[in-house]
Amino acid sequence: MMPTESRITSRPWTTVHAAAIAVLRTADADAKAATARDVAALWQNDALTLSAPDTHSYTPPDRPARPVRPELLPPARMPKRRKAGSLETRTALIHAVAHIELNAIDLAFDMVARFAPGMPRSFLDDWIRVGADEARHFTLLQNRLKDMGSFYGALPAHDGLWESALATMDDIAARLAVVPMVLEARGLDVTPAMIMRFEKTGDSASAKALKTIYEEETSHVAAGSRWFHFIAGKRNADPQKLFQTLVRQRFKGLLKPPFNTLAREEAGLPADWYEPLAVTPVSPGKSLISNP
Repeated sequence: MMPTESRITSRPWTTVHAAAIAVLRTADADAKAATARDVAALWQNDALTLSAPDTHSYTPPDRPARPVRPELLPPARMPKRRKAGSLETRTALIHAVAHIELNAIDLAFDMVARFAPGMPRSFLDDWIRVGADEARHFTLLQNRLKDMGSFYGALPAHDGLWESALATMDDIAARLAVVPMVLEARGLDVTPAMIMRFEKTGDSASAKALKTIYEEETSHVAAGSRWFHFIAGKRNADPQKLFQTLVRQRFKGLLKPPFNTLAREEAGLPADWYEPLAVTPVSPGKSLISNP
């Protein structure tokens, strides 16, 4: 279980199912992060039961509650970044990552609310821990934005992450393949270069925040890989073939190299799983990004 990261509060939940849905139904971003940490603390202290009420009010929403801001735009309509290294560009990058982390809170607790019934208790341990990590990451970035004279919601964001959740809401294997094993793995690819960009501009505070996130994201991808293998075993399916089939069916487009093969391997993602799904061929086993 994860260490307690939030105060224990008297929340009106008795089941982990209801608590996970409470996270999804919280609109305010800061309150969503706080609620996620409270759920994790209550779960750690055995204050939530596993039983799930069989009522419509406890059905996970197709879309989680969101604050009025940021405005959600299609990726093609997102504003172009300005001069590299400027405060405006650095703020936009941190805002974009904060938006990803907010979505990741909901993705983790949707995993609990939608797919936990019938799964081992350790499945809940993993995804509640992941949700608490993502909440802490969001708060870290929100605080950084405030230090930069901004806040989450000040800039537009895109809705691509939740589109992937909608495309996989009927199948736990598809959700695991697309969300932690494709989307979060992409974070392992791009974050080291982002860290170097912030360090180059002298923004050590932003670089430090991203390093913290990067170091913990590997375990999130690993949780996805571990439970994907579990589900593949239950289905008597070859995990590599199942992964590639589901990504081709449920993920829009092809995967984009370069890949951080070292971090992906550490997370349980061998190169021969994802390289055949790439936009362009990649030399087998070649590491194109170094760990920071």
